[in-house]
This record gives sequence, C-alpha cells and structure tokens, in this order.
Amino acid sequence: MDSLWEMIFSNLQYSDWNKILNWGWYVFIIDVPRFLILEIIVLFVSLRNRFTNQGEWRTAREKLMKEFPLVTILVPGHNEGKHLHKMITSMQKQTYKNIEIIVVDDGSTDHTKIIGQSFEKMGAISKFLRSGIRGGKASAANLGLKYSRGKYIVHIDADSSLDNDAIEKALLPFYMYENIGGVGGNLMVRNDDDSLVSTMQYLEYQQSISISRIVLSKLGIYKIISGAFGVFPKRILDRVGGWDVGPGLDGDLTVKIRKIGYKIFFEENAVCNTHVPVEWGKLAKQRLRWSRSLIRFRLRKHSDVWFPNKNFRLSNFFAFFENVFFGLVLDITWLFYMLRIIIENPEFLLFWLPFKYLLYLLLYFMQFLVCLIIVKNKKKFLSKIIYIPLYPIYMGYFMRIVRTIAYMDELFFYDSYKDPWNPQKTSRKAKEFGA
Repeated sequence: MDSLWEMIFSNLQYSDWNKILNWGWYVFIIDVPRFLILEIIVLFVSLRNRFTNQGEWRTAREKLMKEFPLVTILVPGHNEGKHLHKMITSMQKQTYKNIEIIVVDDGSTDHTKIIGQSFEKMGAISKFLRSGIRGGKASAANLGLKYSRGKYIVHIDADSSLDNDAIEKALLPFYMYENIGGVGGNLMVRNDDDSLVSTMQYLEYQQSISISRIVLSKLGIYKIISGAFGVFPKRILDRVGGWDVGPGLDGDLTVKIRKIGYKIFFEENAVCNTHVPVEWGKLAKQRLRWSRSLIRFRLRKHSDVWFPNKNFRLSNFFAFFENVFFGLVLDITWLFYMLRIIIENPEFLLFWLPFKYLLYLLLYFMQFLVCLIIVKNKKKFLSKIIYIPLYPIYMGYFMRIVRTIAYMDELFFYDSYKDPWNPQKTSRKAKEFGA
C-alpha cells in the first residue's frame, strides 16, 4: 500500500493539472458537490427539522392512535413459503396492532400453498389467496388489493421483516404532512454476513438507499418507493388502478402517484430488513432488471413528464432529470470517456486510475462517516469499515458496467420484456399495450 501511495504522489509531482482537470473534471464539478457537499447540507437540515419538530411528530402520533385505522399488510410472492414465518413473526411484534395480513401466492411451485393455508387456519394471517397460474408480482398485488379492507396498504416482500415500530413510523407522515400519496421505508440488509456480495450491498444500502433517499425526499424528487416496504392510502391505489404489469413496477407506481399531484415521502425511521443476493451473478441479474426500468418507464411509458402539459410539474421533471442524467447519461458518457483515454492517452491511465480510486475512497469514507450519524446499529456498521476500500471498485466499476449493459439492452433490444422474473404472457401484453 505504501508503494502505491509513493507511486501516485511521485507521479502527481510531475503531472499536468490541466490534464487532470481535462479528464477528471466531473469528479470535482459533479461528484464531490453532489455526493458530499449537498448530502451533508440536506442531511443537516433534515436532522435539525426532526429535532425542532418533535412536538409536531408527537401530535401526528396522537392523531394516528386516535383514529387507529385498519392497515392491510399486503404480501405478494412466488415460491416464498420458506420466508413467511419470519415475516409473520415481525408483524405480530408491531407496536401498531390494527392490521390485517393478506398473503397472495402467485402460482408457486414450492410448498407456499400448504404453508400459507396453515397460517390462515391458525389465525396468524387474515387471508391467504392463491392464483393457480403465475401472473407476476403486479397481478398478485392487485388480487390482494381487491380483498383488502384497510385505509392504508403496506406492501412488503415476503422475504422481508420489519422493525417492531416500522408500521407506526411509516404511517406518521400521513398525519404529519398534507397531500402524501406514498411513504417509502428504509431498507437494511439482514444477511450481510452471508458473503462478500451481501456485505458490499449492506454498505450500498446504507449509503445509496438510506442517505440518498433522505436527500431526494427532502428535495421533493424522491421517485421510487421500494416494493420491499412501501405504504399507500388505498383510495390512491384504487385511483391509479393499482400496479401495472411488468418489471420495474415499484418505480412505475410511484411515478403514477406523483403524476396525479401527490407527494412521496421517505421515512428513514421505518426500517425493513431485507434479504439480498449472495452471489455476483444473481446480484447482476437483479440490478439489470432494476436498471432497465429507467429506460422503460422514464423514457418510454412516462415520457409525458418531460413535456409541458396540463399535468406538468417541475418536481416530477427534476426527479426524472436527476435519475436519467446521473444514471443513463453519465454512465454512457463514462464508457466513451474510458475508450477515449485508452485511444488518445493510454499512459495517463497508469496515473489516473489509482489517483481516481484514492479520490473516491476518500469521498466514500467521508460519506460513511456521515452514515454514522443516522445508522442505528453503529457497532455493526463500524465492523464493516474494513470493506470500504473495495467500495470504489464495487460502485465505480461493477455496478456501473451492469447499469450500462442494462441501458443498452433496453434501448436497443427491449430486454425488460424478456426477463423471466415476469411471466412472458404478461410481458407480451405489457409490450402490446405500451406498459
């Protein structure tokens, strides 16, 4: 490590800073201001508001408990029988008690039917529904929505479990603010010790899921309520027609709600513990699916957000712009940028790659220090600090390459309609109707 530092700083003495700024301008002009300065300012404002508005949050809780509305826990899934016990146990421990649990089996081929029916007979869940033919997660969620009686719908994945106060915390924003159409919960990785893959995702979720969504929510451009844990008023889900078929349904539903004039809120204190992939190949498949949705929904299905019309809103425009610019545009620019350096100035890479790595290592290390301010389990978080040197490679190369492949696949080949995660018959119909 010492020799690496010596090589970099010896080269730095003889490096042309004009050349460094020419090739690495985006680090200093975009990444540092966005991922460090802006995040720190917005987090400071958010934490300050949380502290100064404690009385209002207590009043919101009093309103919630006085009304005490029925809340439906909606759990659609395919071959998720092995996860139901942990999910149900976390529901039984909730501080908010007026709930019903509806589990929807989307044509499972495992023992989900037997397990679900036994939980229903025991009274551990309110209703078990089963579709004999797999229709996809959106289809299963819509089936459960038809049978739900709650004023609010909590949509969670079967392999997720909630902190004991998560439902209560996720309901409070509806009583704290006006015009809230959906609340996203905070996701934490629960199987972080299973492999290096899950450990890196643990760090990623702390930074990009937790910190980034606090910032985006505060700026009014938070645009994806994760399907792992989200809360919606039933009347709004009914108004937008529930979930449309096809991969990417989480972001699609959130955009539909934003387009009819409602705000989306991120509640960092409502924590959901979720299971993540433990192999690089499975993680890549998951992220390919997630990334394709940017093209499918941001540039195609909801392209009207980009143009002035009677429903045009600047907040939605900027939410899309932030997502597309920092995702699609910069990722594709990065590809051509790397090719240009290789062709025009390959010897510069010997200096730039390690120098850039150290810049991002410093940037990410400072970000994780910021994470320490809000993370609940600080001891666990600090135990992962030895993996931070891998994080610039994980985010800067592995994730960026996966995203770039996904964007190209979707732009030219419409691969989201071929994804086996969604049944082919529903994907064909989705493509036919432009969904």
